[in-house]
Amino acid sequence: MSNQSVIIKSNRYGLVVLLDDQPDWDTIKNEVAEKFRSSDKFFGDAQMALSFQGRKLSAEEEAELLKIIGESCRIQIVCVVEENTAEEQAMKAAVESRRPVEQHDLANLQDGRFYKGTLRSGQVLESETSIIILGDVNPGARVVSKGNIIVLGALKGNVFVGAAGNESAFVAALSMAPMQIRIGDVIARSSDGAARRKKKADETPKIAFVENGNIYIEPITKDVLNDINV
Repeated sequence: MSNQSVIIKSNRYGLVVLLDDQPDWDTIKNEVAEKFRSSDKFFGDAQMALSFQGRKLSAEEEAELLKIIGESCRIQIVCVVEENTAEEQAMKAAVESRRPVEQHDLANLQDGRFYKGTLRSGQVLESETSIIILGDVNPGARVVSKGNIIVLGALKGNVFVGAAGNESAFVAALSMAPMQIRIGDVIARSSDGAARRKKKADETPKIAFVENGNIYIEPITKDVLNDINV
């Protein structure tokens, strides 16, 4: 790379953010903020895919950069494309597949029961009905449903089921490590022993439900499903 820590390249469908792997993390964050602030007038509120390249990022670091970008400009990042994909075509597919949802700000899916894609930090998905998410819910993302929520992926963000006050609702995920779960009026956070004992989720599918005024997270078994009347 050049002597710049952060370089932004664009194509028709998205942005490639090249990150130098040598500078410290604060330097990278500050330069990302500066670059996107200075590009705000050029890109406006365009809907774009984004790819981070040149530096290996953890999920937390990626979420932090996405938050910084969201605070520094008006660009609507619809998804993050992995570095090992065919860049422009992957961005095109990602933008086109997510655009119908993004036009509604990831909210009020009155008739939708499925969402395909990863929800990233700052994104909110709301549904009047139970919803199945074919993807991950990353830290900083939020899902709200008046019914149940099933995540066919990793749940690491915030979820609120039974939003109309139904404590019989449940949350299920293939990998369960939420920041916060709310079922009806009962709330459990990541630091609560009843909600999560480990910061990192294992790969056992789990279900969260309310019993005797507390939220419990258990491996999904036939007996558990029968007990909560799914």
